[in-house]
Amino acid sequence: MHDDKLHEPRPVTAGVDRGQLAQGMEPMGKPAVEFRDIDIFYGKFAAVRKFSLAIGKGSFVTLLGPSGCGKTTILRSIAGLVDISSGQISIGGKRVDDIPIYKRNIGLVFQNYALFPHKNVFDNVAFGLKYRNVPKAEIVRRVGKALEMVRLPGSEKKLPSQLSGGQQQRIALARAIVFEPEVLLLDEPLSALDANMREDMRVEIKKIQKETGITAIFVTHDQEEALSMSDRIVVMNAGVVEQIGTPGEVYDRPATAFVANFLGKANMLPGTVSAMDGAMVTIALATGHTVRAASPKSLAPGSAVTVVVRPQKLTVCAAAIANRLAGRIVSTSYLGGNAVYEIDIGGNTPVRANTLIDGQPLREGEPVDVGFDPKGCVLLDAQGVRIE
Repeated sequence: MHDDKLHEPRPVTAGVDRGQLAQGMEPMGKPAVEFRDIDIFYGKFAAVRKFSLAIGKGSFVTLLGPSGCGKTTILRSIAGLVDISSGQISIGGKRVDDIPIYKRNIGLVFQNYALFPHKNVFDNVAFGLKYRNVPKAEIVRRVGKALEMVRLPGSEKKLPSQLSGGQQQRIALARAIVFEPEVLLLDEPLSALDANMREDMRVEIKKIQKETGITAIFVTHDQEEALSMSDRIVVMNAGVVEQIGTPGEVYDRPATAFVANFLGKANMLPGTVSAMDGAMVTIALATGHTVRAASPKSLAPGSAVTVVVRPQKLTVCAAAIANRLAGRIVSTSYLGGNAVYEIDIGGNTPVRANTLIDGQPLREGEPVDVGFDPKGCVLLDAQGVRIE
């Protein structure tokens, strides 16, 4: 049983309406893929609400969010594996949500590879071409080309069991691109790989996508994957869009508290406006400190705000530090060329600083000063929405 109140429609919280969100992603000319006000219900449960997005040809777009946010449901709706309840999906300007799966020119890479264990590499890659009645000579040519693209030429006679996990993923990718689909869909394809292989495959997938010029839609809950691979990121939560933007935009200027917390670590410092001075606002933090921050609009004294500062934006022990906050190191994580410090500045939660170091890291228990540039933070209002 789902609690219907938990899934009532709620407005998009990125500071713009749904139409503006769609325009924010709209490419020059005809979009390669376009969603218009997509709703997807399972009974009374709203899995996706008013999802609008336009994707440019040849771009790499990632749907990012926690489990259950609707990202995989959206991906499966493009492929025709999930029926939409309302709205419209178009590929290359042609509506596809009302046509059968086999008539959609889609390549799909699954999380579990979905290779036929009893078929060799050639037959796995050629499978879709045979069903499209492609001539044998052309099948041989295309399979060879696809295997070269995924850096596995000469592997045609091997069985999947003779390949590593990374190689199997490459074969799944070759099978998806061999028939030159209009759109490539990737459903968390790296989740079964170890950390080193994941990093290698990120580079390979992005390289192949650029070489082919194919439009790719990638689903993941891994923030690092999204930031490193994407041209645009669509951050989703509870079936709706929280923010759309480049990796730099969504990381450096999170539109909501959810985006700030989900996409990487963020220091959230609640406080109250005490004064405005031109474009600068003075804020009394709940920790007892006073800081200044750049504000895009005038804020009334007494207004509740939250200062969002990424760990990379916090400076530790600088001589000429702005917004100086006295504290004490709670924990130190040494990562070679940099260190991550948890620093108690008062309040309920330590702040986190990720900084380059020269020599030995600071020790736990040491008193330190941390600070941040007034222009290096984002302000959220009482509803957790970025102040603009």
